[in-house]
Amino acid sequence: MDFAFDARTEELRAKLLAFMDEYVYPAEQAAHEQRARLASPWDTPQVVEELKAEARRQGLWNLFLPDAEHGAGLTNLQYAPLAEITGRSPQLAPTATNCAAPDTGNMEVLAQFADEGQKKQWLQPLLAGEIRSAFAMTEPDVASSDATNITTHIERDGDEYVITGRKWYISGAMNPDCKIFIVMGKTDPDGADIRRQQSMVLVPRDTPGVTVDRAMQVFGYEDHYHGGHAEVTFDHARVPVSNLIGEEGGGFAIAQARLGPGRIHHCMRLIGMAERAIELMCRRAVSREAFGKALAQQGVVHNWIADARVTVEQLRLLVLKTAWLMDTVGNKGAHTEIQAIKIATPRAVVEIIDRAIQLHGAGGVSQDFPLAELYAGARTLMIADGPDEVHQRSLARREIKKYL
Repeated sequence: MDFAFDARTEELRAKLLAFMDEYVYPAEQAAHEQRARLASPWDTPQVVEELKAEARRQGLWNLFLPDAEHGAGLTNLQYAPLAEITGRSPQLAPTATNCAAPDTGNMEVLAQFADEGQKKQWLQPLLAGEIRSAFAMTEPDVASSDATNITTHIERDGDEYVITGRKWYISGAMNPDCKIFIVMGKTDPDGADIRRQQSMVLVPRDTPGVTVDRAMQVFGYEDHYHGGHAEVTFDHARVPVSNLIGEEGGGFAIAQARLGPGRIHHCMRLIGMAERAIELMCRRAVSREAFGKALAQQGVVHNWIADARVTVEQLRLLVLKTAWLMDTVGNKGAHTEIQAIKIATPRAVVEIIDRAIQLHGAGGVSQDFPLAELYAGARTLMIADGPDEVHQRSLARREIKKYL
């Protein structure tokens, strides 16, 4: 395993670091101020559009997509350090570079499984950053950690599919630029193979019968930059049969293909979030005094910073190993490592951000620092893309199987 950055990665890292310093960090406060003046909190601040234009001009665009025809053509190992950098400003940088979830996963699905007509209609404008999208799988009335539980019906009626069901925490759906949903439901609810009951269909947001009911909060945040997390009702919404992605019964397999890269992308960005927290911790420690000496001279603060550095270095190596395996033996061959980073990274980063909040005192839980919002995002990733316990169960079974 050689994790040294190649020439292309070094070039993109240098450009991206400069882009963050010159454009992204200075725009964080401006974005908050502009959003407060918007007619709708779900509209996109002008500074975000300016960031997107600049990122595209610099070639810092669609870096996540390994398909050279549609994206930057980077391997997972090349993309990992770049995603980490964008994770330092998770509200702005991923969107600015067109590398924000859920659009990334949706673009991967369309690039891999969509037909040419679907790619032209939906993938091309997503790649151009002209529209946003949402992925509708999670449901409020079932344990969606087991995707075979979903109850949304996709019933064929002649040349149309009729979709009926209720979804929630559908990321991006509140954004007025969200024009398309990828909806997972059951086309064969009584099928013998529970992993062949599901299919995925493309449902335009303006389809009659589709209602975005409300925005779901996450620890009190509405996550405007990602277009919120909506509850959505599909009440006999009709779409052409041609809107099916792949084949009937292929929805579960497509979901698994989508979630593998999504999980590692989240972990890459989480390391960037941890680095931002460590930086803020150190800046706070050298600038504040308590009980007659700088916080940087307090022994407990030394422990927090040292432990955070050790943890981040460990996590980064595990994520890079996972990226390398995905590149060399495929997602299936890296299954154990993907689950390992999904378990280890969010919980460790939550602890690091929590220590940074503690060091900032009241400021740490305020809107004056990004820490509270970073905490909410990191803590959510212990649930999103499969809760920790599901990954632990699967990983443990795989380990035990070696000895049976």
